[in-house]
Amino acid sequence: MTQEAKIRILHIACIALLASFASGTAMAQATAKPLLPDAPAVRLISQTNTRQNIPAMPNGAGQSPATQTTQPSNQSLRLTREDAEQMAIKNNPRVSVARLLALAQHQVVRESRAAELPTAMASITAEDAENGSRISAGSLTASRLFEHAGAGGGFTQLITDFGRTWNLVASSKLQEKAQNANALATTEDIVIATDQAFYNALQAQALLKVSQQNVDTRQTTDTQVNEMTRNKLKSTLDSSFADVNLSQAKLLLLDAQNNADSTMAAVDAVLGLDRQVTYQLVDDNAPLQQPPPDVDNLIQTGLQQRPDLQALHYNQQAAVKFSHAQRDQLFPTISAAGTAGSVPIRPAQYYIANWWGAIGVNMNIPIFNGFLYTAQAKEASIRAEAASEQSRDLRDQIVRDIRTSWLAANSAFQRVSVTAELLKEANLALGLAQTRYQLGLSSIVELSQAQFQQTDAAIGNTNAQYQYRLALATLNYQIGATP
Repeated sequence: MTQEAKIRILHIACIALLASFASGTAMAQATAKPLLPDAPAVRLISQTNTRQNIPAMPNGAGQSPATQTTQPSNQSLRLTREDAEQMAIKNNPRVSVARLLALAQHQVVRESRAAELPTAMASITAEDAENGSRISAGSLTASRLFEHAGAGGGFTQLITDFGRTWNLVASSKLQEKAQNANALATTEDIVIATDQAFYNALQAQALLKVSQQNVDTRQTTDTQVNEMTRNKLKSTLDSSFADVNLSQAKLLLLDAQNNADSTMAAVDAVLGLDRQVTYQLVDDNAPLQQPPPDVDNLIQTGLQQRPDLQALHYNQQAAVKFSHAQRDQLFPTISAAGTAGSVPIRPAQYYIANWWGAIGVNMNIPIFNGFLYTAQAKEASIRAEAASEQSRDLRDQIVRDIRTSWLAANSAFQRVSVTAELLKEANLALGLAQTRYQLGLSSIVELSQAQFQQTDAAIGNTNAQYQYRLALATLNYQIGATP
């Protein structure tokens, strides 16, 4: 029940209470009437296996839609929470994106490792030229031209760059691990979102049943009071209040129906569906278990298992390796190179042999480039420190979130028993109020208040049960225990 609906009901009850003082004497002197049959008590349904739909009726046709319920068709699909989680993991695009990014990061590792492997190439060249002519502009080497045809190849192999390439490869591998951890974290995000949508839908459907039973109860009372009013056994004030209570119950039912449909739309969205699919949600009927007693163990488990924290650890280590690689640019690079080939078509007077071949070693020594390498190394080092602080910040947040989730779960567990006892007492109070009203010992205001309290208690008990399950799912998510 929304807060606005509660305020409206309380407002009406206060008005009725004031009116009852004016007509209290006449009502107290009413003769004893035959006992009315007890109105059906609103009974909590903790496990909702069906989804009720209230179809809209054509304008002006028959009874109000608020008093109708339709059972789900036999063609509706049964869906458990575990099935919903697996379907969401399979279909949700966020999971696919995270996995594809992890696969892309693996290719970055291969790209970094390519510098350690030899590079080979082959060439085939044929040239028709004025023998002995020279290129006079645009080139400084091999300017003399000859008519010839030849084929050959060459290779280069890095010997050492004093750790730069090795650090780049190590950084890429750590980033790949971080991306895999991010993919797992995304999966866990989708799982907890699925659990939230699933439990919210079950809760909404349970509240829809409570609202429907509330309408049935108020309808029975309204029918009986109106009949007694026609027989001059009750005043028109009682009939008016019974009509108002019934209208309030119908409004509550409409809100509950809209909430149930909205939560099912949220379920379809988290499952990765682009169309409306009606599911028959199946609760696991598992008994409620008390939360673990030791929060410190949960905190240690969360710090070890949370994939998003692991991803930040890997990113911080990758940033350190990259900073080392940027620093290693200041060191020389030593590499080997070779070439070989043949020139079957050539002018003999200019070619001593019909083949060529050579191998050598080259060292590049950086001397000065405007402090570029120094600035890059300093930038990478600072970013590594920032990544370390980000990891520490997330660690503090995880400790806070686990502790608050554990407290919320314990509070929700206690609310289950308290609301169950409240519902029991509200049912008893409603029964007594109905009896007193039937005997003419109380006013319609007392009966309306008892009905309101019983409905509110039923809603509170339903909310408490599903909120506790959701609190447990959130606690499991916070410690990284989500499958």
